[in-house]
Amino acid sequence: MSEEETVPSLADTPTCGQCGGPALFKAEFPHTWKNTMDQDVVGIRAVVLCRECSRREPSADALLALFTANGQLSEENLTVFTDLVTAWLEVVCSKSVDMERLDAEHGAWRRGELNEDLPVGPDKGTVR
Repeated sequence: MSEEETVPSLADTPTCGQCGGPALFKAEFPHTWKNTMDQDVVGIRAVVLCRECSRREPSADALLALFTANGQLSEENLTVFTDLVTAWLEVVCSKSVDMERLDAEHGAWRRGELNEDLPVGPDKGTVR
């Protein structure tokens, strides 16, 4: 992943797709995956930094600590911020969907067995 391909944004960040809370930071980057016919599909993937859902990942924890300690970017912490964002993006950009889990949840949804009240998130067992 090169820096030219990544579009970071601190403004107009969406809500977190896992918990619905406010995101602190968003980045978009090109992403390619295989469809069911084993053909490459090229698109854009967006990731957000969330105070709740991004915790427990060391690269995110360092970035969250910077947001907590400083509250906003300044000339003094811009280099640190850039380094921390680069480290965080290297981790999140390399993650992929757990296809077995997705297929199992899709099957449960098709059978009407997916409980809408189940918690969501990386440690809660359900992805929506």
